Amino acid sequence: MLAGLGIGLAASTGVLLSLLVYLSLSLVYSLGLKNVLILDVFLIASGFMIRILAGTLGVGIPPSRWLLLCGLMLTLFLGFAKRRAELNLTAEGRRESRRTLMHYTGPLLDAAMGITAACVIMSYSLYAMSSETIRAHGTANLIYTVPFIVYGVLRYLFLVESRQRGEDPARELARDPQMLIVGVGWLVVTLLLIR
Repeated sequence: MLAGLGIGLAASTGVLLSLLVYLSLSLVYSLGLKNVLILDVFLIASGFMIRILAGTLGVGIPPSRWLLLCGLMLTLFLGFAKRRAELNLTAEGRRESRRTLMHYTGPLLDAAMGITAACVIMSYSLYAMSSETIRAHGTANLIYTVPFIVYGVLRYLFLVESRQRGEDPARELARDPQMLIVGVGWLVVTLLLIR
């Protein structure tokens, strides 16, 4: 931890402050806020957002508002999907329940996933069409990448709801062939459009 804080200070004061905030959030999460309904997912998402901020500050670029908005919506969506998957596994007796799962219900998590899924799609779509993005990338054609995002979000919802998966988002993204195809397709089309 001290080595990490030292490296953060060497990068910049902003990175060091980001790391200290991240450590503080991790501590309050571990000491009890992980058991507070909905706040637990927001704290996890905040951790990811702080990492994004630290990364942009570390390389000396200002964080994009679009990156922060899309990142927040995506991490909230994945966090609620993870809780839904955990609830599914707990109901089947295949996983020991965490305390906060006693308060979550399937309908609440389904609504949270639906809301945040829509926010992921809308925030990315607005990013793709924004004048700031068009200026930065020299094209108005990033709108053609939106179908990849929509398909990816809907596929992930399917995996959580129908296949009882989603407990480990990184593993789900890496082992589902359709998610891999969507990810590669999005990357290829994006690179072709911004060249």
